Amino acid sequence: MYDFTTIATPPCRTQNRWHETHERERAQAHVPAQANHLFSALVVVLAMCVFTVYSLVRGAVNVHDARSSAAPALTRTAAPTPAQKSKVKTCTAQDVDLQLVPDATSVGIGGSLTFTEKVTYSGSDPAGCRINTAADSLVLTIKSGNDVVWRSDLCEATYRPRLFFSGVSDEQKVTWNTNRTGESCAADDQLPKVDRGTYVAQLSLKDNAKVQSQPQTITVE
Repeated sequence: MYDFTTIATPPCRTQNRWHETHERERAQAHVPAQANHLFSALVVVLAMCVFTVYSLVRGAVNVHDARSSAAPALTRTAAPTPAQKSKVKTCTAQDVDLQLVPDATSVGIGGSLTFTEKVTYSGSDPAGCRINTAADSLVLTIKSGNDVVWRSDLCEATYRPRLFFSGVSDEQKVTWNTNRTGESCAADDQLPKVDRGTYVAQLSLKDNAKVQSQPQTITVE
């Protein structure tokens, strides 16, 4: 007699493996999809941030430009320097006397001769007067006939203002090295020496030729 007892069969391994493989593929396919969605979201957020910052900066620039254009332009100009006017007048021929005194009346060729220049107030105004007594303003001139041999005003001198009133005088010394000046300033050692002869020295104000001393005759031997 046949035995029809049911024999238990083990689960199908092939079916289980297929199921596991399918689930793994689904999981692997799902991960890239999530990553793509996350990346897209980040790009959108970053773009919004950039746009927001740009909008804020652009707005600030526009506001600044608007204020700059609305504000009136300010300009600064230098204040004019007021002219300085002295109440003391400039000395004239009626206000001062000029004296020129040489240390000697003769000098050897190639030598030097010193003059004392003296300015004395001779006016009557209690306020007095003023002049520049520098060598380029109080001028010592040495001539030979009509030929100007030497002048003290060819080189710029240090400003030497003096105020003169009753009882006031001023003295200074100037040396002539028996040389001849040209038409422009030059050092003494570059000037040629004069020849033997007779020369006339005189002191005068450059700005007022009427103010002058008595001439002094000098002999170069």
